[in-house]
Amino acid sequence: MSPAMEPGDDAHALDCREVALAYGEVPVVRDLTLAVAPAETVALLGPSGSGKSSLLYAVAGFLRPISGSISMAGRVVSSQREWLAPEGRSIGMVFQGYALWPHMTAMETVAYPLRRRGVSASEARRRAQELLEGVGIGRLAGRRPAELSGGEQQRVGLCRALARDPDLYLFDEPTAHLDSALRADLQGQLTGQRQGSKAAALYATHDVSEALAVADRVALLRDGSLVQVGTPVDIYERPVDLWAAQLTGAASLLSVTVERVDGGALTLSVGGQSVVVQSSGPGGSGSRASAPARPETGARTVVVRPGWVHFGGPLAGRVGRIWYRGPHTDYRLETPAGDVSLAEAGPPRFAPGAEISWSLDRVWFLAEVATEAASETEVGPDEA
Repeated sequence: MSPAMEPGDDAHALDCREVALAYGEVPVVRDLTLAVAPAETVALLGPSGSGKSSLLYAVAGFLRPISGSISMAGRVVSSQREWLAPEGRSIGMVFQGYALWPHMTAMETVAYPLRRRGVSASEARRRAQELLEGVGIGRLAGRRPAELSGGEQQRVGLCRALARDPDLYLFDEPTAHLDSALRADLQGQLTGQRQGSKAAALYATHDVSEALAVADRVALLRDGSLVQVGTPVDIYERPVDLWAAQLTGAASLLSVTVERVDGGALTLSVGGQSVVVQSSGPGGSGSRASAPARPETGARTVVVRPGWVHFGGPLAGRVGRIWYRGPHTDYRLETPAGDVSLAEAGPPRFAPGAEISWSLDRVWFLAEVATEAASETEVGPDEA
């Protein structure tokens, strides 16, 4: 985290300091410190049970910390001493389960927060219609939740949050129940609706591609603790540990020997064949030590992403498994250094069992991974 993002700055839209949360005797978040700047979107990425939704509910005011504090725009809203009710916080929340009022039409639902702010009935209806049109469901303004699909209900929930014009949006896996086409559409609409606003956003998701696409920074959560915080590029290309690497995409582990280090260029022996590659550079920020920027010579284990591997080159291998994805094809290559995943645009051009040559242009080192683990923890494109 850069100095400008250090918690405690009154300019932050959200400042969580050493927050601990629990349900009864069961802890769900442990000593979490995270700041969000105005107009910044931070994605909370982690598996189910990692504490994402609990943190959102604490920020919203539905769950009180057992220790630590939560501030918004420099004002403490949650601590052991101070407490501001949810309705007093300048937030707009989009729930995973929609949480729409069954007796209200889409128009009435979106107009409600405007009316609560003192906007006249006619102006509230006009602005509600404008918001509904903006997400493509203006024609459904008179329908109640039971008459709307899941995707349409989610759009109504988004418009209700936008109508509040808050300082901070909280998104609790807003696209979790949508198909891939609707998910991409809603992500685009959400981003478009927030453009030009200084509102910040905390966006909980377990979808890696969604987190990388919508966020300015990504915070990885495991068992209620922050593991790494950084830009999407940092998180994907410079994971802080093996768990982070596997959470954020297909990650192969290869046994190599570092023969020479020359600035950012490395000469590696891969299966007995020398190849020159690039290191992904300094590690991203996080709550744990980053991987070393300058690896030492000798036997090592490296992380390799599918986009860093290509057909053709000095290395020998064999095609193991193939997954055709439409826009691209995923391959798993069997090599003397370990199995490695490769992604290539277009349909398959090799069959399983084909002997091929391959190369790689980049690697990333994980300090705590033992060399002998290389072939045991490779995560393929069907599993990541």
